[in-house]
Amino acid sequence: VQLQASGGGLVQAGGSLRLSCTVSGRTFSSYIMGWFRQAPGKEREFVSAFRWSDSKTLYADPAKGRFTVSGDNAKNTVYLQMSSLKPEDTAVYYCAASGSPILIMRIIMSASAFGSWGQGTLVTVSS
Repeated sequence: VQLQASGGGLVQAGGSLRLSCTVSGRTFSSYIMGWFRQAPGKEREFVSAFRWSDSKTLYADPAKGRFTVSGDNAKNTVYLQMSSLKPEDTAVYYCAASGSPILIMRIIMSASAFGSWGQGTLVTVSS
């Protein structure tokens, strides 16, 4: 499985961005797609997850109400629509694929649950 993330950029606080993650070589080994982010000097943190089979989603608290994750099976692409962006959302955003269908927060919020990772796309939110 190969993942290609795109859509990052510079946006003002309060603005919006949509990130995309295109999956190639996808099989049933990619049950769940995750979005993580890593700000300078901080650890990588979970943002959101999407399960292909039923489109169920999970969000970390900072993303709830502002971010929306979705998927397009025909395009093998997962999206992260981010709105009301804040300077603290500035980070490199990574998409990842998990070979497990278990969508439980305490499991899926860990980077170790994901076996394949994209290269990351930088999101910068100016104040």
